Amino acid sequence: MTSTQDAVCRRLVGRTAVVTGAGSGIGLASARRLASEGAHVVCADIDTERGKAAAEETGGLFVAADVTDAGQVAALYRTAHETYGSVDVAFHNAGISPPDDDSILSTEPDAWHRVQQTNLTSVYLCCREVLPYMRRQGRGSVVNTASFVAVMGAATSQISYTASKGGVLAMSRELGVQFAREGIRVNALCPGPVNTPLLQELFAKDPERARRRLVHVPAGRFAEAEEIAAAVAFLASDDASFVNATGFLVDGGIAGAYVTPL
Repeated sequence: MTSTQDAVCRRLVGRTAVVTGAGSGIGLASARRLASEGAHVVCADIDTERGKAAAEETGGLFVAADVTDAGQVAALYRTAHETYGSVDVAFHNAGISPPDDDSILSTEPDAWHRVQQTNLTSVYLCCREVLPYMRRQGRGSVVNTASFVAVMGAATSQISYTASKGGVLAMSRELGVQFAREGIRVNALCPGPVNTPLLQELFAKDPERARRRLVHVPAGRFAEAEEIAAAVAFLASDDASFVNATGFLVDGGIAGAYVTPL
């Protein structure tokens, strides 16, 4: 039996893929997957050590970038295009979920604005920069990380995170419609809870809150980052040529569940 890596197809040979937040979690798993499918991967991260490690592992290029800074975002896409000659895939994944983003009753304006800047404004800045490159090429796939919380409510609220991901979903839908006839697809990836360092930290700090999430997953477990990366690779590829302006749920059935199995 072949391993998952051996079985990966090569749908992105010669294409350039930019991944923000590439140093860990979903971003790192996606950088690995896109590289395995043949893409030149540009790994962007604010963490220089992790970002460089991701680029070295994937044979790609590291660009240090704070995606909340318009100038650094412009430099990221300029560097990608100058290095590889195209920008075919943009996976806008960088995001935060800090502990001070909680119920609306306790979340202060500083936490609200910080999360909005990182999770939503950064996606706006990245899309604004990459779309002109894709328009000149007449092709491209943009994948923006939203979340299943963009389509569902939670009593264990992270109010700014939820609002930011709803914004990503709405913006992605609109951009997908606006640029569809120019050969550009824009989709919002909506993962369920994923077994990443962020989730592990939640388990450690508040096991009860984590348990309340897990009970709603029909699959009985959280996703692995590699499972989300497989969805990214699909949306990036021509196999998804008629998938556009949508919220692409990869949530283990959460959004479809009323009562989960015992």
